[in-house]
Amino acid sequence: MAVSLLANEVSDLCIGKPAVRSLPLSAAAGELAAALRRVAHSGAAACVAVTGPARAVVGRVGLADVLCFLCTEPEALARPAAALAKPVSAILPKDGAGEVRRVDPRSSILEALDAVLSGAQVLAVPLRAGGRKKQLAGGAAAGDFCWLTQEDLVRYFLNSIGLFYHVAARSVSSLGLVRTDFLSVRPGESALSAVPLIRRAVATETAVAVVTEDGHLVGEISPALLAACDETAAAAIATLSVADLMAYADYFGSPPEHILRAVKAGLKDKGLDAMLDLIEDETLLSFSPLSASSSSDEETGRAQLRRPSSGSYGRRSAEEPVVCSPASSLVAVMVQALAHRVSYVWVLDEDDDCRLAGIVTFADVLRVFREQLQ
Repeated sequence: MAVSLLANEVSDLCIGKPAVRSLPLSAAAGELAAALRRVAHSGAAACVAVTGPARAVVGRVGLADVLCFLCTEPEALARPAAALAKPVSAILPKDGAGEVRRVDPRSSILEALDAVLSGAQVLAVPLRAGGRKKQLAGGAAAGDFCWLTQEDLVRYFLNSIGLFYHVAARSVSSLGLVRTDFLSVRPGESALSAVPLIRRAVATETAVAVVTEDGHLVGEISPALLAACDETAAAAIATLSVADLMAYADYFGSPPEHILRAVKAGLKDKGLDAMLDLIEDETLLSFSPLSASSSSDEETGRAQLRRPSSGSYGRRSAEEPVVCSPASSLVAVMVQALAHRVSYVWVLDEDDDCRLAGIVTFADVLRVFREQLQ
């Protein structure tokens, strides 16, 4: 089984993948935010690579990283223009979370799997057209690379699920896949207090569950939700509750008027006049005639900008959280997560009034396959 399944190389999983958009460590945070807007326009996963000397990949960042930076960097909310002028290196996590690891395209699937299970959030694979061909062809240029994600590996094993028939139909509960150490907040809590949890969600490819006092799941704050916004959403995080932040992000570009008023009032109360000016400028841009009629990057209104469409940061924010039950089979959960382009599924206990019981993550699913291959 292992011989037939693992005969492919990493490059075979990368056929047709586009080259990753990248920025140097010295690029400004504002330049990163602009690049993320362009990536969102293209329909690709809303994140870009950060490269160091010799184009070595040192990190991957998305809009959630930018927002967490603006909400935690001293004086960033008071002076957003100065904060966005700082280098991208200031945004990268300092604790090694969200590691990006470069792998050779000729590496085996097993080597890629072990790299992910040993802590790599995503793998950077140099592009070489034609799978195993050693020469660059087509549109690939020297130095280009693509992402290989947990989602790619899960899809690969799903395509060979018949080889794992003895575990495919087993419940996620019986396989020990329901984790109870999920990240969660209450709807009425300050969104700003959830920033450390959002950072952890980014690093673990999951989300922060929004749970009522009696344990019911009412929503989530995920990198995909925040990727539907732009850098001005830092003002919403700084002033709104968790519940209002979800509504703000779901309707970004035209949020409910009472929520927009709450953001502006909160900024005024905190003396964050520079951020308030930025919010008002963005509001004017979103509703200008130009935003409704133009299609260029420079002329398109903010309301038109982001609804990312593909994996690892990519699900449309307005969708409900993806859920299953403890009795759901492994293969059913895999199909469900891949269909919704998420790397986790929340588990609701039907025997306990559908309260949130835990989370199943792609990382844990991949560990099951690794154990079976042994």
